[in-house]
Amino acid sequence: MRAQLMSELKAAMKAKDTLKSTVLRSVLSEVYAADKAPNSKGLASSVVITGIMRQGLKRRLDSASQYEKASRADLATKEKQEAELLEGLLPPLLSEADVDNALQAALKEYPELVSEPNAHKAKGLLLTKLYSKVDVANVDKEAAASRADAILASARTSQSA
Repeated sequence: MRAQLMSELKAAMKAKDTLKSTVLRSVLSEVYAADKAPNSKGLASSVVITGIMRQGLKRRLDSASQYEKASRADLATKEKQEAELLEGLLPPLLSEADVDNALQAALKEYPELVSEPNAHKAKGLLLTKLYSKVDVANVDKEAAASRADAILASARTSQSA
């Protein structure tokens, strides 16, 4: 991921694409900061870099909505363009069906999670099993958590019936 960002930055600079080069520089700046963070273990992994890019995307979309509320369409347009650019660089998220299938497979592999009395613990263990099978950076964590809740709830109701 780091190499892709660097090559994209070089290409943007050669093409004199200021918007793209500015966005890539800001992302790489955050990546370098993550590399130097006291709790980091060397260079940031692709998962960390993807997380940084997703945070940047979310931040830009939030800024765009704030600018629209403040009637600053010019700034909102710029933020949306930056968000689109970041979105194009990010790997696609797993679909809800893929997440469901992976969660169902994890639940079949570990059926004892259904009978776990602590629902929070069961959900956490199920999500841990999911993340061990798929790349964490390609999963919407909130959607996966809500799907895990739903799958565990349906498994519990079918077990008690």
